[in-house]
Amino acid sequence: MARMLSTTSLAVALIALACVPDPAAESGNDDVADSDSESDTGTPEERGAALYDKYCAFCHGDVGQGYTADNANALSNQEFLRIASDDFLATSIRYGRPGTSMSAWGEDKAGPLSDQDIDDIVTFIRTWQELPSAGPEVDAYEIDETASILRGETYYGVYGCEDCHGIQGVGGTFMTLENPWFLTTVSDGYLRESIVRGRPGTPMPSYQSGADTDLSDLQVDDIIKLIRSWEREPNTDPLPPFEPDVSDAVINPDGPDPDFVPVDGRFIGADLVKSALDMGAKMILLDARPHADYVDGHLEGAVSIPFFDLPKVIDELPQDVWIINYCGCPHAVSGQSFDALAEAGFTNIAVLDEGYYYWVEQGYPIVEGE
Repeated sequence: MARMLSTTSLAVALIALACVPDPAAESGNDDVADSDSESDTGTPEERGAALYDKYCAFCHGDVGQGYTADNANALSNQEFLRIASDDFLATSIRYGRPGTSMSAWGEDKAGPLSDQDIDDIVTFIRTWQELPSAGPEVDAYEIDETASILRGETYYGVYGCEDCHGIQGVGGTFMTLENPWFLTTVSDGYLRESIVRGRPGTPMPSYQSGADTDLSDLQVDDIIKLIRSWEREPNTDPLPPFEPDVSDAVINPDGPDPDFVPVDGRFIGADLVKSALDMGAKMILLDARPHADYVDGHLEGAVSIPFFDLPKVIDELPQDVWIINYCGCPHAVSGQSFDALAEAGFTNIAVLDEGYYYWVEQGYPIVEGE
């Protein structure tokens, strides 16, 4: 399948965020909001717009156009909004896509967003929808019982799916199809619509029978069955509320200062950081992602300070120690952390240029858990 610039191939279009209708809106009372919501003023759309701007726009774009950072999908794509159910969309926000740059934002995973916040964000996202929703018949679709994983592997390769999504749905340029939270929440009908209809306005073509690049109904079902074969249980264990602790943030406190010269006054390569650590250099590795990402995996010795929590502890951080900010985007979140430190007067700061996933690919030390 052709590579997308916006909501690409079968899954770039597949896994975007969205939202569940706001209970206050359904009751006709726009001013109702849960007490634990980050904002309790304005209509659901207004609250959702503010939250979207703070937590989503830096990757998905200010109007959902996508690809502002790290190939984040286009949330305002009409074909996506037409077929994505509210449950699917809300779950995408709440639990994210562990192992990717799509973070878990819900309180269940120590994130900053309450259920009301999530409802409000998706109420806002739904304001972009112009086409009628596809309806329950999409999610009720069942693939042909004769569908074959073996044939699906052939079509997945021949029609270019692996070029965008990687062999066995992981490691491609665009979204990971084998992600457990994605496969747990997405329906076969959603997958089918995404393949058959594509994403108009993006390089993701239609594979509808009779089109220039066509697949028969059974061939589409073969690919869906292959994708389903990658399904596994997601981690549903909740995380307790998180507050950053920087009391032991400095790595190698008695070591020498690293000889860093950030590119453009901002970026340091991962290889240089690794070399400095190997030489025992003193520094702080600041993981700016939401805490669930840190628990899923982080640079050895890093401290978890989500970008939205940085103001709580910024006065406790030393200004005479190099602070390397990193995220998975690879710059969207760590860039915000860098800017906040710079505004507070810090000068020995940089952004890990290639981000967390490059570090992992190089086999550099990471740690899972708290």
